[in-house]
Amino acid sequence: MKKVIALFLAGVITVNGYSFCGFYVAKADVKLFNKTSQVIIAKNGEMQTVTMSSDFEGEVKDFAMVVPVPVILEEKDIRTVNRLLFDKLDTYSAPRLVEYYDQNPCYKPVYYDYARTAGAPKMAMSKAENVEMEAKKDYGVTIEAKYTVGEYDILILSAKESGGLEQWLIDNDYKMPVGAKEVLDPYIKTNMKFFVCKVNLDNYQANGAVPLKPLQITYKSPKFMLPIRLGMANANGPQDLIIYMYSQTGRIETTNYRTALIPTDFKVPLFVQGEFGEFYRDLYNKAHSREGKNVVFLEYAWEVSPMQNVFCDPCVGDPPMVQDLKEAGVDWLVSKGRDYHTGGNVYDGKVFFTRMHVTYDREHFPQDLMFQETPNKQTFQGRYVLTHPASGDFSCDKGQTYLKDLSKRRWNELYTYQWLTGRDITKHYDYAKEYDAFIEDKPAQGKKQGGFMLLSEGESNGNQNNNMLVFVVSLITLAGVFFALSRKREQKN
Repeated sequence: MKKVIALFLAGVITVNGYSFCGFYVAKADVKLFNKTSQVIIAKNGEMQTVTMSSDFEGEVKDFAMVVPVPVILEEKDIRTVNRLLFDKLDTYSAPRLVEYYDQNPCYKPVYYDYARTAGAPKMAMSKAENVEMEAKKDYGVTIEAKYTVGEYDILILSAKESGGLEQWLIDNDYKMPVGAKEVLDPYIKTNMKFFVCKVNLDNYQANGAVPLKPLQITYKSPKFMLPIRLGMANANGPQDLIIYMYSQTGRIETTNYRTALIPTDFKVPLFVQGEFGEFYRDLYNKAHSREGKNVVFLEYAWEVSPMQNVFCDPCVGDPPMVQDLKEAGVDWLVSKGRDYHTGGNVYDGKVFFTRMHVTYDREHFPQDLMFQETPNKQTFQGRYVLTHPASGDFSCDKGQTYLKDLSKRRWNELYTYQWLTGRDITKHYDYAKEYDAFIEDKPAQGKKQGGFMLLSEGESNGNQNNNMLVFVVSLITLAGVFFALSRKREQKN
């Protein structure tokens, strides 16, 4: 019997900032730190759609960011999307717990015979003219484009050298993180542009001052990569990055760093149910250290094409629907009309979903993430199994065997828990011994008792003959002993 637990990683990954794989350029003395980024990438040939999460906490007037992009983006290439898209993908693909229930081997089922019953984007505000005036100074910086999209004012910049771009941002009231010039330089040398974004307060208030929406950009580039080095400029320690990726062929993997599988399909103690967030955090950190802190972990991989029937095993959330796929940038699905039987739309096109998780810092990830599509369509998911023991009477022989096996299984669960998380298990020894009191310590029938062999029903004729022979030999030996003792007693007399 199986039951799915809808326990996700709430509390495992705490997002304290607006994380776009770029760095923060906060005004005044506001200090913002990247903690966790979430990014969706949909790849169709050289066309790529990148959606960047917006879980910013703080005063929106202090928010600004810089992200390197390979081309000059046009206004139609930039849009905002519903932030619930990230929640849905995380819920669907996050590592999960699954429950199983043992059946009592002593239970005899009773069978019953039941009878059958029946707003279009606008140009930026006029104060951007002042920004354009600044760009005309000798910084080597060019404003290639400027737009207002939703609650964001956006500039697309190009620069000749990192020092000029850094100074331009400083002169325009952006607080630059230490080391910004160093991380900007490689992008300028490869002729990348810079997506500079801040909040348009008027539009933000007009939208009801709700949490900032994710930004989505689409561009064409032969490079399949994600810039992470800028995000290290104002990072307070290592950062987490969750990447949801869509392709037509199969899994997506990193090419310049190893892609490793997160430990999965392990049976774990029942008490993990109450601490799953902390359990997975420690499991991930332990695996991260064991792999050398320079790998990208695969946490989920599955085909999610509209005509697919099985999306997960088990599912802890609804799989992405066609509308979700389209919103994420999956633009290669073609409608073939309606199904005659179901009335639903039929779509042509394959979609494979990959979830990757990486914890990075300058020491272990000196390069941006480079990706490749693969033909590998093998499914994968991070799942951890809870097995509840049976209940009831265990006095039958099979029940006693079950209890002994249960004790061994629970010890294995504890040692697995220790290996996965590095936690001390001494305080959990009672968990392994919980059912030992029900094991009856008595000799089983059909076994040797002293020098005699008791016969049990059901033994084969051959065994009966062997046992009888042993019995006869034992009697003869015993008779010989009595005879020898009696002779010795007679000699004394």
